[in-house]
Amino acid sequence: MTPTSDLDRVTMIVLRYMRRPLFALLFVYSVGIMGMALMPGQVVEGETTYMNLFHAFYFFTYTATTTGFGELPHGFSDEQRLWAIFCLYTGAIAWFYAIGSLIRLVQNPHFIQAMDGFRFARKVGGNVEPFVILCGFGDTGSLLARGLSDHRMRAVILDSDPERIKALGVRDYTVAMPGLCADASAPKHLLAAGVEHPACRALVVLTNDDDVNLKIAVMARHLNPQLRVICRSTSLRHEANLRSLDNVTVVDPFEIFAQLVYWAIARPELHNLNAWFVGTRGAELGVPVRVPRGNWILCGYGRMGRWIHRYLQASGVSVRIIDPEVDAKEAGVDTVMVQAYADHSALVTAGIDDAAGIVAATNRDSDNLSALLSVTELNPDAFRIVRQNSHENQVAFDAARADLVLQHSLTTARRILKLLISPLVQELIDWLAAREPARTEALVARLQAAVGAEPPHLWSVRLVPGEAPAVTDYLDAGRAVALGVLCRDARAFPERLPCEALAVRRAGQSIMLPDEAFTLETGDEVLFCGVHSAEPMLQATLHNPYTLRYVVTGVDEPRGYVFAWLEGRLTSSKRS
Repeated sequence: MTPTSDLDRVTMIVLRYMRRPLFALLFVYSVGIMGMALMPGQVVEGETTYMNLFHAFYFFTYTATTTGFGELPHGFSDEQRLWAIFCLYTGAIAWFYAIGSLIRLVQNPHFIQAMDGFRFARKVGGNVEPFVILCGFGDTGSLLARGLSDHRMRAVILDSDPERIKALGVRDYTVAMPGLCADASAPKHLLAAGVEHPACRALVVLTNDDDVNLKIAVMARHLNPQLRVICRSTSLRHEANLRSLDNVTVVDPFEIFAQLVYWAIARPELHNLNAWFVGTRGAELGVPVRVPRGNWILCGYGRMGRWIHRYLQASGVSVRIIDPEVDAKEAGVDTVMVQAYADHSALVTAGIDDAAGIVAATNRDSDNLSALLSVTELNPDAFRIVRQNSHENQVAFDAARADLVLQHSLTTARRILKLLISPLVQELIDWLAAREPARTEALVARLQAAVGAEPPHLWSVRLVPGEAPAVTDYLDAGRAVALGVLCRDARAFPERLPCEALAVRRAGQSIMLPDEAFTLETGDEVLFCGVHSAEPMLQATLHNPYTLRYVVTGVDEPRGYVFAWLEGRLTSSKRS
């Protein structure tokens, strides 16, 4: 329905702009052809000749275009030549008028927008690969699109800023990612983006307006109740409304940032594992950032600062707050509050001399970088965690050499990417966060033994006929397959592949860190972590029944009827 509507809109705009030029051309052509047919020509054999309509149309066609091929079928009379002069000037003027109108048409912003919408809807409608709809292409949306491209997953992008859509055209994505400059909260644009398309896997809402985000989520729920919606929200009121909707996941970038700060200070082993999973630059498995314990200073007590204070307070970390607009009663009677900007004197008042570290978490990058300079001068040994608000300031933050830089748009994009690519990863991290650090350390040791120094590769496998036909047939035959069996290397049996099974989802329930004896069932979803070369080897086991039986039994059975017959005869002769 949407492509037809866009085509009708294009047609209406064309007719509106070209109606008068087309009528002018039609009138000039009609008068010129009729006049040429009525003008008396030369006298041939005593009779005055006249041009028929076909010859008149042919003559006027090349005359109006100022081409000129001569006179036909006979030489022209003076009357015909006089009329030809009239036709030449009027035809050229009419064509100039029509061409000028056509140029104005193609430059008209409404026509350009209508054509963009029509082409966009055609691209989306003709897509057969799974894709995600991104509403909002700011810093977070751009980083998320890059992550999706790295995983070769398509995205369809809507943004109301034309400059952001223009920037999309110069990105070197590995897959097609069409974009449209439009209001994503309008249902017609959601339909054009494929919200009802069978290949659409999720709708991600990342605009900077919480009201718009809520509206988009509500519209999508009505248009396609089965579609998964992931929505960014920083407002408690909007978050409550979003959580009341079915199949909607709410992502709060401030809470994610605070959670990462808390992990870095109180759970460094978990912070290191999460950073390694998401591919953080410089993250090395088993080498967490060593963060000192003691008194901490928090610069900025906005929405993000409140989340950080809440997490650190719950873990028993003493926090002193510097903010010019919040009083001590709001932060709590036990919290030291300095009502000032995070400058040199405010840091001295807050006790920077004996502070273990500082979290610069204001919403202005210049203030955060300024605070880092003051801390470097006053207490060079203090651990420095800084919030980066704009991705464009990356070079300045690299030069600041802070101990830990957290860009909230990047952390949000990584969290959403995990939810889209492999949601079991985030479930595993949350599960480990609620348990003793020894669980995380044991998992890190397993992953170090399996993966080594290679970058991690995460992938999920569903034991269904379309993705694992050999395994499902084997299970349907009443035979059992243990989880550890799938991780065996058929090339060097019984050695293991360089991978580990991290979680299994069965009937809506998640089993974290299952052991090798865990018995699989049809329909299970298994999360693996390993090196890139392990996935194709595992896929061979999942699809090839001979490979599967070999890793289960250790016996390389004959393949084909002839070899099976020969094997049977050989076995029978040995028994006899």
